[in-house]
Amino acid sequence: MTNNQINSGEVIYQVYPKSFLDTNQDGIGDLKGIIQKLDYIQELGVTTIWLNPIFSSPHVDNGYDVSDYYTIDPQYGSMELVELLIEEAHKRGLKILFDLVLNHTSSKHKWFQEALKGPDNPYRDYYIWKEEEQKGKLPNNWKSFFGGSVWEKESETGDYYFHLFDKEMPDLNWQNELVRKEMIQIAKFWLEKGIDGYRLDAFIHMEKEPGYPDARYADPGQLVSAEEFFANLPQVDDYLREFSASIREDYPDAYLLGEAASADPERAVKYTFPKGEACDSIVSFKYFPMDTTKKDDRFPLENQEGKLDIIAFKQVMDEWQRKVGEVSEMTLYLNNHDMQRVVSRLGDPTEFREESAKTLATTMYLQRGLPVLLNGEEIGMKNLELKRWENTRIERIHEVYATLLDRGVTKEEAQTHLGSISINASRGAMQWSDQIYAGFSTVEPWSGVNREAAYNVAAQETDTASILTFYKQLIQLKKTALFTHGSYEMLVSKSPIMAYRRQLEKEQAIVISNLSDEPQESLLDLTDFMEQDSTLSVGNYQYNNGKIVLSPYASLVIKSDYKGS
Repeated sequence: MTNNQINSGEVIYQVYPKSFLDTNQDGIGDLKGIIQKLDYIQELGVTTIWLNPIFSSPHVDNGYDVSDYYTIDPQYGSMELVELLIEEAHKRGLKILFDLVLNHTSSKHKWFQEALKGPDNPYRDYYIWKEEEQKGKLPNNWKSFFGGSVWEKESETGDYYFHLFDKEMPDLNWQNELVRKEMIQIAKFWLEKGIDGYRLDAFIHMEKEPGYPDARYADPGQLVSAEEFFANLPQVDDYLREFSASIREDYPDAYLLGEAASADPERAVKYTFPKGEACDSIVSFKYFPMDTTKKDDRFPLENQEGKLDIIAFKQVMDEWQRKVGEVSEMTLYLNNHDMQRVVSRLGDPTEFREESAKTLATTMYLQRGLPVLLNGEEIGMKNLELKRWENTRIERIHEVYATLLDRGVTKEEAQTHLGSISINASRGAMQWSDQIYAGFSTVEPWSGVNREAAYNVAAQETDTASILTFYKQLIQLKKTALFTHGSYEMLVSKSPIMAYRRQLEKEQAIVISNLSDEPQESLLDLTDFMEQDSTLSVGNYQYNNGKIVLSPYASLVIKSDYKGS
C-alpha cells in the first residue's frame, strides 16, 4: 500500500449548527445560516463540512438524543432546506458529512415508546433490559457518563433499561439484527439524498460485556466508570464492518469518520485498516497528555487539566504517526464541540493569542493525516465567557462559584474557570462581526457569545496578518502533495520545541515550533536550511551558529531539496 492510497487529501470543517448563524432570529443557528455561509467555508479551502446532529430531537443532549432519524428538527429547518444545502455545497465542490448516532436514541423515539409497552412488544429487544433480581438493587455498579447508574427502572414492569448517557438516551441493542438493519437503512436514506458520508458518534460503545458484571475494583455501593466493559470490545469490529460493507455496496465512496474517544493506536488501526472495510479515519481523544503538576490549588483539582505536557505530546504524536499513519489515515485536530477551545486549552488566550493559535495549527495540521477543524477555530475563538448558569452541565454551579470566591479567586477568574469546564465551552455562537451578539443573531444566542473587536470574521477577512488569513494559507499548504502524501519523521528536539520532517521524492520540509510562552533555542542543526526562505512562519526567529532561536509560540516551515538516498 502506498501513501497515495492512504491519504485522502480532505480537510474537514466541523459546523456546530446550533451556534453557527441564526437567520430567523430565535437565538438558534439554522440551515439557512449554513447555506448563507457556504462561500465563506469554500474560501477557507476546506473540502468537507461535518454537521453536528440536525435530526428531530428533544435536545436533552443538543441533538445527540435523536427521536426521528428521517426528519429534520424544525429549529434548524426542513427537508427542502437540507436538500438545498447539499445541492449548494456540491456546486462549490464541498462534501457533506452528517453526524449519525449509532449507540442510542432518545427515549422519545418511536422504537423506545413501543418498547415501553412490555416484554412482548417486538421493539422491546431493540434496547437493553435487565429484570430486577433483588428489590432496590441495581443490576451492576457501572456509572453513566452523565452521572448516576447506567440502569434506569421502568415503572410499568419494574425492569431496568441501560443508558450510558442520560436516562432519556437509552442504548440500542446491537446484538439484535433488526437494529443493525434499521441503522443501515437510515444511513442509506441520507446517502440517497446526496450526502457524502458520516461521522459515527460513540460507535465504540455498541457492545457491552456479556452478563454485565460488576467492576470488582469498586467499594461496595460505589458506582464507577467501568469503561473496559462497554468500550472497544471485539464485537464492535464486527458491527462496524457489517455497517460499512452494507452501505458501501451501494455507496462505495461514502466517507466514514468514527468517534473513538478512548481508542489507542492499536485499536485505531483495527477500526481503519484495511481501507474501505470499516472507518476511513477515527478521532481519538488520546492526543493531548496534560501536565497536572501545574494545577492551581484554589480550583477543584478534578476539574483542571493543567497544561499540555509537551514531551509526552511529542511521544504520543510520534507513536500515532508510526503505528497508524504508516498503514492508515489518522485525524489531526485541536478541539471539537466536546473540548475546550484550543487557544484556551493548549495555547495562551491573553498575551500570545494570535501566535499560539497559528503555531498550534501549524504544528498539528502539517503532520501526516486528515485535518478536522472546528468552526471559529480559524479566527482564534476562545472559550465561551459564561453570562448565565443554565445549560452548563456543572453540578451545583452556584455552590462551586461561591466556594471559588471564598478561596480568594476573583470573579473574573471564577467566570473563566466555570466557562472552561462548561459543556458549552466551545459551543459559543460563531463570531461574524463586532456587532451585538457578534453578528450571529439580533437576539441573545442560546448558549451565549463572546463579543470581541479583533476576533471575528469581518475584522480578519481583510487583515493579511490575521489568524483567518493564516489558516487559509496553511490549508492551501496542507493540500499540496508534500503535506498530503509525504512521509513523516519526528526530529529529536529539546522541549518545548517540536520539529518534524515531511518528505516526498526530492522535496522536503522541516516544521519547527516553540510551544511555550518563552523564547527557545532548538538543538537541531539547521545549517542546510539557513539559506532557504521560510514557506510559512509565525512570530520571530533567528539563526545562531546553525541553530534556531524562536520567540514565544513562534513556528517555521522551511522547504528544500531532499539530498538523502
